[in-house]
Amino acid sequence: MSLFELVMLAPVDAVESVSDALDALDALSVSVEDADAHTPAEQALFGEPGMPPPKAGWERSRIVALFPNEAAARDVAELLAAQDFFTGCQVVAVSPVPEQDWVRLTQSQFTPVEITPEFWIVPTWHEPPAQARQVIRLDPGLAFGTGTHPTTRMCLRWIAGGRAGGRVLDYGCGSGILAIGAAKFGATDIDAVDIDEAAVQSTLANAEANHVQLKAGLPDKSSGTYQTVLANILATPLKVLAPLLCAHVAPGGHLVLAGILERQADELKAAYAPYATLKVADSEDGWILMTAKI
Repeated sequence: MSLFELVMLAPVDAVESVSDALDALDALSVSVEDADAHTPAEQALFGEPGMPPPKAGWERSRIVALFPNEAAARDVAELLAAQDFFTGCQVVAVSPVPEQDWVRLTQSQFTPVEITPEFWIVPTWHEPPAQARQVIRLDPGLAFGTGTHPTTRMCLRWIAGGRAGGRVLDYGCGSGILAIGAAKFGATDIDAVDIDEAAVQSTLANAEANHVQLKAGLPDKSSGTYQTVLANILATPLKVLAPLLCAHVAPGGHLVLAGILERQADELKAAYAPYATLKVADSEDGWILMTAKI
């Protein structure tokens, strides 16, 4: 089946109305892009956590809607043109979408990720690099954590230092990548927990694919104390979880926190001060890794 795309330009105040109308008119998908992307007029629209909420679109937004055939795309274009909210907008094109091997295209976007020169995250469709001595096999899925984000890489670098032995808790496990990494580097009793049942199932599947043993479940499955507690979430939930996470760390054990921006370091230190003394252990691309020994 050949798909057709309807391409439009819209000012920022019309983006939401046009997008909602396209959804109501059975567009297969709707995407909004900066019409001035890759030019000097390009705008940064999406900020960091804690910044003001993003606007609905750019000053000049390019809206692309997919339809199952040309007639449907042209009918929608004609219908939109007659609406008051379409004032200031224009239809740029109705054109066929080139046939592509979407599986190969998607796979080409995910390549092996270096954690250390000898430790790599490798999708199942790639061969591990020759220098890899330790490998986690992980494919992109619904749960966060493929090794491509700085927060995940920093946690894995810490684990690769050999400090995550004994009993380990991965709190907010996502894909299970940190728990699997801990198993690869000597941890023997691992609990991986998440509030999302899909993350729990993803963790179990990824652990099986990597031939490691761990237990995964909802947060109430964590119990007792651990030599290492890992939590790669975001600053706000990490602050709320401070007493709980610290209570899970055994005396002499390690607390490892990620998902924190450099500018949030002081507020994390303050939140954890009654329980532990946090320090910045690593940084990458504006993100930091914070650790404490209890």
